[in-house]
Amino acid sequence: MKKKYKKLITNRILLTGILLVVQAVWLVIFLRRLISYSAWVNAGFTVLSILITLFLIGKEENSAYKIAWIILILCLPLFGGLLYLSFGNKNPSQNMKRRLTNSHRAMAKGFRGGFEAVEALKRLDERAAGISIYLKNASDYGLHQNTDVRYYPLGELWFQDLLDDLENARYYIFMEYFIIEEGYMWNRILGILERKVSEGVDVRLIYDDMGCVSLLPKGYDKWMERKGIRCMAFNRIVPFFAMVMNHRDHRKITVIDGHTAYTGGINLADEYINVKKRFGHWKDSGVRLEGEGVWNFTLMFLEMWNAYRKEDGSLEQFRPRLHHPEPFSGRGFVQPFGDTPLDNETVAENVYIEILNQARDYCYIFTPYLIVDDEMKLALSLAAKRGVDVKIVTPGIPDKPLVFRLTRSNYAPLLKAGVKIYEYAPGFIHAKSYVCDDEFALVGTINMDYRSLYLHFECGTFMYRTDAVADLKIDAIRTIGKSRPISLKDCRTGLFGGLFDSVLRILAPLF
Repeated sequence: MKKKYKKLITNRILLTGILLVVQAVWLVIFLRRLISYSAWVNAGFTVLSILITLFLIGKEENSAYKIAWIILILCLPLFGGLLYLSFGNKNPSQNMKRRLTNSHRAMAKGFRGGFEAVEALKRLDERAAGISIYLKNASDYGLHQNTDVRYYPLGELWFQDLLDDLENARYYIFMEYFIIEEGYMWNRILGILERKVSEGVDVRLIYDDMGCVSLLPKGYDKWMERKGIRCMAFNRIVPFFAMVMNHRDHRKITVIDGHTAYTGGINLADEYINVKKRFGHWKDSGVRLEGEGVWNFTLMFLEMWNAYRKEDGSLEQFRPRLHHPEPFSGRGFVQPFGDTPLDNETVAENVYIEILNQARDYCYIFTPYLIVDDEMKLALSLAAKRGVDVKIVTPGIPDKPLVFRLTRSNYAPLLKAGVKIYEYAPGFIHAKSYVCDDEFALVGTINMDYRSLYLHFECGTFMYRTDAVADLKIDAIRTIGKSRPISLKDCRTGLFGGLFDSVLRILAPLF
């Protein structure tokens, strides 16, 4: 019992929450006393709120985010401006921005090339090449051919192949995950990693501190280091500075010897492979790449690693062909890319929208959350209105009831436009993927919500005419067959329910 209370008291999430509440209460009390002290102070705060509102209107920012703050300031004209100054900054810390920007620049040579693949794609499809050119210009990650892509409709299938490839690693293993939890899945992987370290393999691990804060013991990275596994906890939670801890590493990447990589929605915890049941059947997806396209994932990992532990002077030792002299196979084109909050470019959202804009026949989407801005709603609606079969699958059993309510609050306008929405009846769908017209597909870590699209470090794999595109379509059709179709009747919530949903939609960009 004592251990239970000690764990509760030392839980960093609880501590962070308490301190945030204390900070907010202190700020309100301070402001109320200050305002009552002088009419001039009162007027000053009102003017500040007006200036902040004008600043927001002129700022190049997501409109939903601006509207949320403007409404809050209108409701709290005396406090609103100071609240924005205290809590409205959604930019990464200067230290994080400097480190990662410098690391990205230091890898400039690694981003060169790939023009031959773009020219080959242009000859097949000019508009598809346009997406690739945009990705290159926005994120620096280039297009590749000669890459075999294998699609996995379930985490447990992905996991078995991952174990086999980890066992075959001879030179290095890089792993970067949002969530790691001790249990069957992680213990199997950890056992292999320990053996590989003893064989002289360079094993490196990055996990997100917030994602693992309640799942791994404190100081877990140091424990890994003692095992010989070089380890880094990204963006550590520091309760007093929690306002600048908003940007998380939500990526899921494994790179093995430079020629094999895994990514997708699957974290390293037992529910992702249905060993543990939390919300019914857990439906996830992932891809395995073997070939030249793996280079982009290697660059992503090393950019993050060297930003905080600069150890790699040369990138040449990590090239895909160095430890795989045989020719790579695989048809089609792949372009793994990273999306970052360090710039003002919503790369993943723009690619999602462009796929919808190019769709002619169908576009099938998996997402655990449907919390989208007006631009994404418009793209989905316009695609459906011009005859594209747009189908979205969301969870049937939610992991977060309030977020699920917010997801459902976005159904009605999409349904009215002709978008078809389904809820995965067997349980929770955590997959994040698009498949379109038997040509385009995207599998990654990017949810259709504000956090993934604006705040987190994410990654995805854009594919054109690879074998995985057909496999993803088959999985989408099967999954839709197991899901419950949603109609407008399911969206009726009554007067007060509708008002509550409206409040949730307004506040969504702030969380």
